[in-house]
Order: sequence, then structure tokens, then C-alpha cells
Amino acid sequence: MQGAVREAPATDRTIDITTTGRKSGQPRRTEIWFRNAGGRIFITGLPGTRSWLANMRASPEFTFHLKESVKADLPARARIITDEAERRRVLELLLAGTSNTNFEEWVARSPLVEVEFL
Repeated sequence: MQGAVREAPATDRTIDITTTGRKSGQPRRTEIWFRNAGGRIFITGLPGTRSWLANMRASPEFTFHLKESVKADLPARARIITDEAERRRVLELLLAGTSNTNFEEWVARSPLVEVEFL
């Protein structure tokens, strides 16, 4: 990544992701928020089941579409975080300063993915 594309994950919040449908094999584009914590990029969301997460489990490679400060389509790989201790550490960083009142539910049920750019 170069220039503005390299800087965008530090300031932007909203992206699109394109995953491969686990049943259909077709591309599935979804708007989502992401967070930058210490230079590491994470995708998470409210507790619950997400089709995009199931798609990433089946096929971890996806496209990370920057669309705020710069437009770029970046190939990426998902690392789904399932270890409870790691989930706690990461979510503490991501949720610091928010009005979240149910941290334990986030640890137990929220999607949590670290993005690796290819």
C-alpha cells in the first residue's frame, strides 16, 4: 500500500467488504465499520450471527474496499479470532471509550476478525 491508501485505515471507519458466498460461490458486498487498534485492523459488530462472517469462515480471502478518504480495493485475508482471552484483549481496545454496557455479550457473541492485507 502506498500514500493515501496506506493512511486511510488510520482515519476512515466505513468500508465495503466483498466475500465469496459460502453456498452460492457468488461475490457478496456488505457495508461495514472497521477499527484500527495499534496499527492492526479489525472488523467487528454487534453480537449476533452474520452471513459475511460465515462466508469468511468458508473462504477467508476477501476484498477490503476503502471508500471514504480514498477509493481502493485491497485484497485481504480474514483471521477470525475465536480464542476467548484474545477476544477480551482486542475488544477491550476496540470498545474503550464507548457506551457499551454488555462487554461479556460482545466477548461471547460478536464477530471479530483481524484483517491481513495481501
